[in-house]
Amino acid sequence: MKVIFLKDVKGKGKKGEVKNVSDGYAHNFLFKQNLAIEATPANMKTLEAKKNKESKEAAEELAQSKQLKEKVEALTVELQAKAGEGGRLFGSVTSKQIADELAKKHGIKIDKRKFDLPDGIRALGYTNVPVKLHPEVSATVKVHVKEQ
Repeated sequence: MKVIFLKDVKGKGKKGEVKNVSDGYAHNFLFKQNLAIEATPANMKTLEAKKNKESKEAAEELAQSKQLKEKVEALTVELQAKAGEGGRLFGSVTSKQIADELAKKHGIKIDKRKFDLPDGIRALGYTNVPVKLHPEVSATVKVHVKEQ
């Protein structure tokens, strides 16, 4: 019997796949657990429509990420922090502070987890911080840390 998987089933198939499985397995397990539906022509059309919609949404998301990259790379985020001798900061500037400043001053909301800043910024001056906006799109934010 041909079935369309609604969820990933270990060892059998992934979500959206159409596969042939035994009738008993389909009726007694897959259908009862809502893991799959029968591959009727109507269900196949629904699956195709869903895949087309998902691909359009993915392309739209990629385009939005590219626009956001251009906006972000044109900006310089300015932050102030207390510093000691030699330009060393007391503490550090974190990705959360950078994200908050972007949202407050420029109206751009980026999740703090998307910034690739493992240790924070610990010195005054300009720093380039990579940002992962989309699996295929990365940008660089210029951060200027000034003494308070």
